[in-house]
Amino acid sequence: MLNGFAKLFREKGYEGTSLAELAEATGLKKASLYHRFPKGKEEMAKAVLLNVNNWVEEHVFNTLTNELLTPEERLKNGLQYIKKLYDNGNTPCLLQAFSMQSGINIFNQLINDSMSYWVDAFTNIGLAFDLSQSVAKEKATQVLIDIQGSLIVSRGCNNPNIFIDTLNKIEDIYTKK
Repeated sequence: MLNGFAKLFREKGYEGTSLAELAEATGLKKASLYHRFPKGKEEMAKAVLLNVNNWVEEHVFNTLTNELLTPEERLKNGLQYIKKLYDNGNTPCLLQAFSMQSGINIFNQLINDSMSYWVDAFTNIGLAFDLSQSVAKEKATQVLIDIQGSLIVSRGCNNPNIFIDTLNKIEDIYTKK
């Protein structure tokens, strides 16, 4: 159910997604959706965000911060999970979709927290590569910008290779001295 919601929200944004479309995506009637999500579309969107955030934490962040792996393995594996999350650059980011229109007001704290977690995880990997705290955080912020920007440009140019190339360059940022 949440995957169907996520697909719609990614494609249409929060404002652009109707309750009828959400019901159709699940095969449920609107009444059944309200039974499961009494607060309506907002509750559905929050459930989607939390679900994706949990997946990202389990796979991406835990991988990037796993000190049982070498920094190179952590980065390589973390980037593989990012490729999977965004279907090799074919799937837009929910954070972007919820950052538009009234979504930013409703989901601001969840979006802010998520962005902070991304920066923290990539700062951690920078520290593992012996960067100073300030340089690691600067690179981590740029990595987040690169990931998000490449998703937008990939979709706009209908070329997911832009996203893949960006992830390869991110790996180089940390591994090439």
